[in-house]
Amino acid sequence: MTFRIENISIDSTSPFETAQFWAEALGWRIAEDGDDDEIAVQPAPGSPEFGVLPDILFLRVPESKAIKNRLHLDLRPADQDVEVARLESLGATRVDIGQGSGVTWVVMADPEGNEFCILRALTDAEQRAV
Repeated sequence: MTFRIENISIDSTSPFETAQFWAEALGWRIAEDGDDDEIAVQPAPGSPEFGVLPDILFLRVPESKAIKNRLHLDLRPADQDVEVARLESLGATRVDIGQGSGVTWVVMADPEGNEFCILRALTDAEQRAV
């Protein structure tokens, strides 16, 4: 195979505002490219993620999100409760997409309504196995 995933693209009616949320949420940066209709969020140069993880590209579309995402991000924090509270302070909301009450993850939506999950923290044994 001779390719890698370069971007994960997400439709948005407000690409810059949505990119600002995700840059803050992930501790990444907004790439400077001068196009208001396509805003990329990427890891900072020199970080372990730079050049390894794909950028997240927010593309301007005229219509708002109408149904549940077909693709979403799962984020693994060191402390689930702390990260959920931090993301809520940035404008994310908890959402119910039918996940039920017995799950170990929290389903959230960014300010544009795109769902993502905050997984539980790995146990010490799970971290050693990685």
